Amino acid sequence: MSLSIPYDANNVFAKILRGELPANMVFSDDVAIGIMDLYPQSPGHCLIIPRHPGATVLDIPAPLLGAVMQRVQAAAKAVVEAFSPDGIILTQFNGAPAGQTVFHLHFHLIPRYDSLAMGRHGQGQKADAETLRTQAAKLASLYRAP
Repeated sequence: MSLSIPYDANNVFAKILRGELPANMVFSDDVAIGIMDLYPQSPGHCLIIPRHPGATVLDIPAPLLGAVMQRVQAAAKAVVEAFSPDGIILTQFNGAPAGQTVFHLHFHLIPRYDSLAMGRHGQGQKADAETLRTQAAKLASLYRAP
C-alpha cells in the first residue's frame, strides 16, 4: 500500500544515508540514523530516519517499523535528558498535502518549552552549525541503543 509517491533514491535523506551529504549525527545503526534538523522548530529538534527506502509510513514493513520506533523512543529519552523540555512533539508526515517535504520516511522529535514559541515546519531559519554539532554530541552521549 502506498500513497502513490514514487521513491526518489536521490532525496536528501537517501544521500545522507549513503554518506554523500554531511549531517549532525546523533546515532547510526543498521535500522536507522538520528540527526539534528537543519531547520529546527525548537532547540534540540532531531530526526529519526529509517534506512529502508520508502517514502511514507505505508512503505515500510511492520517489523522494521517496530524497530524504528524503538529508536524513536530511545532518542526521545535522550532529548528529555539533554534538554529538559516541558513536552515533546513526535510528528511524521505522509504526502505533500500532509506537510511532507522530503519523501523518505522520517520522524521529527521536537522538544517543547512553555516559555518558547515553536517555529513552523519547513519555514524556519537554518540553525547555527556549531549549535547543531554541540546538540548532536550531547544527544549522542545520552542515546542508549535499544
